[in-house]
Amino acid sequence: MPEEREVSVLVGGRAGDGINNAGALVARLLSRLGYRIYLYFDYPSLIRGGHNFAVVRAASRDVGTCREKVDFVLALNQETLTRHRGMFHEGTAVLFNADVVKSEGQGIPVRQILAAEQAPEIMGNSVMIGGFAKAAGIPWDLVEDVFRAVLPKGTDLNLKVARRAYDQLAVARAIPERGDPPLPLLTGNEAIGLGLIRGGLDAYISYPMTPSSSLLHFLAGEKEKFGITVVHPENEIAVVLMALGFAYAGKRAAVGTSGGGFCLMTEGLSLAGMAELPLVFVVSQRTGPSTGLPTYTGQSELAFVLHAGQGEFPRLIVAPGDAGEALAWSAIAQEISWQFQVPVFVLPDKTLSEGTYSIDTAALPSREDGLAVPGRAASASLPYRRYADTPDGVSPPAFPGTPGAVVKVNSYAHDESGYTTEEGDMVSLMTEKRLRKQEALARAMNTFPQVNVLGKPDAPVALLCWGSTKGVCAEVGETLGLRVVQPVVLEPFPVTQLRVALSGATTLICVEENATGQLAAIASEYGIIVDKEILRYDGRPFTYESLLEKVREVVS
Repeated sequence: MPEEREVSVLVGGRAGDGINNAGALVARLLSRLGYRIYLYFDYPSLIRGGHNFAVVRAASRDVGTCREKVDFVLALNQETLTRHRGMFHEGTAVLFNADVVKSEGQGIPVRQILAAEQAPEIMGNSVMIGGFAKAAGIPWDLVEDVFRAVLPKGTDLNLKVARRAYDQLAVARAIPERGDPPLPLLTGNEAIGLGLIRGGLDAYISYPMTPSSSLLHFLAGEKEKFGITVVHPENEIAVVLMALGFAYAGKRAAVGTSGGGFCLMTEGLSLAGMAELPLVFVVSQRTGPSTGLPTYTGQSELAFVLHAGQGEFPRLIVAPGDAGEALAWSAIAQEISWQFQVPVFVLPDKTLSEGTYSIDTAALPSREDGLAVPGRAASASLPYRRYADTPDGVSPPAFPGTPGAVVKVNSYAHDESGYTTEEGDMVSLMTEKRLRKQEALARAMNTFPQVNVLGKPDAPVALLCWGSTKGVCAEVGETLGLRVVQPVVLEPFPVTQLRVALSGATTLICVEENATGQLAAIASEYGIIVDKEILRYDGRPFTYESLLEKVREVVS
């Protein structure tokens, strides 16, 4: 058979069956074969029960979306086959737990294998992975390497049950090795965490809220390795206030939440704006409003984070499109926040936060590439004025413990030394000072490549997208010969770079996962008019085929 350039695998079962872990194992096996990986995990907002599934797509190039047909199905329950029958094609290989599923394909006697090795039920997904490896023609030594790398506990027993399934099945659809070295696999949240650390993170404070929760778990597990403080306070109000305390003390802090939790943080955000305390907010979007669909995706918080808080103060918003951008831009966000003493937002969504991507760390910008922003040294001049008026509005920082300095921050209107005032002239002076930072911030961001151009760069029809829709838009753009334009920075809005990226385009189509076209609305404020919009707001991301059909409809 001809060499396959890509393969998709669906793993499905109940909550509690370890579907996410099984999907991660499949992803690592295919990565070891030299493929680039994208993994999507779907689950309802239930502690137990409900249907969980993961789709792993492995291709010869970078991918950031799923296909609607799969080549392998690993069914841990009957519902997997019932729900996903429409994803099968003529050559789909079906592997199933023969104890609970009836189907054509290759059944695996999971209970019998576990009993033979006196293994616990939770190892049933290792049995299924062993069967998949044989059906896909993956060498056993590669399986063993992956298990030993991923399963530090009970490794030998997991390998024994996997080997039994491996020996019982036949090759159904061999996946050839590509020969390329495997790339690291990171979820979007892991990439954000590493980016924050790269940017000098000292403390991460968060209250768990899907889909940001795994960022808290990841950093908590790595805090000793990286020498950071990780705190889980009692609620989101405590989170933001504690983080501002860290910032006042000179510690680089970040917080993580989703839209509902950020609602509770908005008063603290305003405090950061008035007190000029640097802080990074990771707001991972899901379907709203209110509780909405807690475990599903959306891009409906852009307008919220852009306008949140009372009063007027500058902010930076970055929306990475994949794990590589998440790592790079989270580091930049951390440094920019401290350079300009402003709140900065990293704005992923559930698709990016919980999706897994191959990431080429060698291709990421380094500090030597000019993407690092030099910090300002603490001021030694006395008497110290925390809010000293400067041409760019950024006051020299100092922190408690600076010899001879009184470091006073204030949420009230204040003078240059931080003392409360209600004098009109001083209030106006400090307001203008804070707003000058917006101009300086915009100038600094213009030294960065803030807008990506993908697909066919000179095509007259352009897709405008942001965040995790980058991957699917790029692939559809390549297929149809369209220009794809993705602003990563959304505030200060990169109007000059965006106009250059769109130069010569005669038709502009905006693709967003919200109901109101929030990016399109912002672009229109700067005279960039979208001709047509393609919107999705059911909590699910665009697949390649679904967006391809929609784009064909609007360009025909």
